[in-house]
Amino acid sequence: MCQSIPREYRYKPNGEVPPGEKLPRGLHRIALGIEYCGARLHGFQKQNSAVETVQAQLELALSTIAAEPVTLVCAGRTDAGVHATHQVIHFDTRAQRPQRAWVQGVNTKLPEAVRVRWAQEMPAQFHARFSAQARSYRYLIHSAPTRSAHSAAEVTWTQHPLDLAAMREGASHLLGRHDFSSFRASQCQAKSPVREVTRLDIARVGYLIVLEVSANAFLHHMVRNITGVLMAVGRGEHPPEWVKAVLDQRDRCAGGVTAPPFGLYLVDVRYPQTFQLPRCEPGPLLVPLPLGALLQT
Repeated sequence: MCQSIPREYRYKPNGEVPPGEKLPRGLHRIALGIEYCGARLHGFQKQNSAVETVQAQLELALSTIAAEPVTLVCAGRTDAGVHATHQVIHFDTRAQRPQRAWVQGVNTKLPEAVRVRWAQEMPAQFHARFSAQARSYRYLIHSAPTRSAHSAAEVTWTQHPLDLAAMREGASHLLGRHDFSSFRASQCQAKSPVREVTRLDIARVGYLIVLEVSANAFLHHMVRNITGVLMAVGRGEHPPEWVKAVLDQRDRCAGGVTAPPFGLYLVDVRYPQTFQLPRCEPGPLLVPLPLGALLQT
């Protein structure tokens, strides 16, 4: 019987480092907690046609502080118009800088819509995307007869009243491990549509309706598609059982409702405790509650 020969590890910038291996001498792996308002940005991922992306702005600022070219990896890319209060990134650099340089120094080079919240040097085995165990989003809805003049690009407005009890009943069908093909975008590149949703709470916070969802990972547009379907239930267009019917069909055409990006926030990324990353309030400022506290309001 032949034994497989382990492949030799070769370093790739910002790539995964197997247990027991180290970064090349002189390199440091730095993690940052990032907050941004996506209203005037073209999403997270750097693009050839649009300079105003979160990644492009961060790499430019980091390269200036590091005095060398810097590229980065994030926990999860967000679309144009989507916000984050706790995105996590990492990058490899030869630059040795104090923590305040990676926070205050980088912030002086960033537009007002992007901010570094914390910085920490990490072991080689940390990876912003692949080390993440869970991610959490909040979706903010303003249900009122007229649109507010404030925060127009930071919440989603609907003129229709929403039945929260019906929305919660519909949401209960999405908890657990399922094939979420009906809630993924057609251009989603994930190899598997199976995800495990561990929390899906809906509550009223002040003048807003807030949806909070946590899962091991998310498909492209998954949260916006879930929100769109639940809002349709809240408006009385479908009964709560329709959510299960949409899920069971495993067909994007079954639901076909995608909520706008404006009210969506990436609010938390959870990693193994061994990495000892800073914990931050999920936010945004409109929702000053810790994760899991929505239904206590």
